Amino acid sequence: MGSYLAIISARFRMLLQYRAAALAGLWTQIFFGFVLIMVYEAFYRSSTNDALKPMTMGQIASYVWLGQALLRMLPWNGDADIRAMIRSGAVAYDLCRPVDLYNLWFARAIALRTAPTILCAVPMALFAMFVLPMIGLGEWRLAPPASAASAGAFVVALFCALLLGCAITTLINISLLWTIAGEGVAVTVAATVSFLSGMIIPLPLFPKWCFAIIQWLPFAGLVDLPFRIYTANIPTDQIFLVIARQIVWTAILVLLGRWLLARGMRRIVIQGG
Repeated sequence: MGSYLAIISARFRMLLQYRAAALAGLWTQIFFGFVLIMVYEAFYRSSTNDALKPMTMGQIASYVWLGQALLRMLPWNGDADIRAMIRSGAVAYDLCRPVDLYNLWFARAIALRTAPTILCAVPMALFAMFVLPMIGLGEWRLAPPASAASAGAFVVALFCALLLGCAITTLINISLLWTIAGEGVAVTVAATVSFLSGMIIPLPLFPKWCFAIIQWLPFAGLVDLPFRIYTANIPTDQIFLVIARQIVWTAILVLLGRWLLARGMRRIVIQGG
């Protein structure tokens, strides 16, 4: 375990160096946060049918800012260094290390999904919580968790979402054993994750027949379920079911990744060597 913790630590500290890029992305995400909230407010004001409003406007605003703050935790791409190693043949060095290859790539994914997120999430949360009320946009602010129980459950669900996202990220990396380039898989996964996780549209706003299906897909555990726990849109008596769903999907994707990696290793050809 110490080897993997050292890998996470080293990779994490390296990724924390990109502070200027995180700051530039922060202003972009604030802009898109305003755009999304204005769209949802127009939708809510245009309808008097409460059946079309499964979430309050305050919950929607908090949901949007959480999404913008935690955007980089989504598995929308693979590890660029692993892709370069597979292209050049340097992945042979990873194969020679006295560690499990899947665990090694999973540890790298943990750092990839946490360091850039922290650089953006903290200033984004401060802006959405405190600056918006100061400029007269208190109704658009990121509200605090609905209760202490919601806050605690959100932390646990967010940790499970991180593991789930890392399992998907590792699957993207493993797909490089067959695709080499990887752009097609990365673009497809990014579009699928963004749409089906709730990042673009909160899942309760989908048609009921569609929501009944996509809420059980693994992508809901990345965004929708943790965020709705935060806003108390999911009752406290359903929290354990939500977390169990995230854990089960993570286990399934890890097993799938291990199977694909073992299959790929049996027929791997090192490029250039």
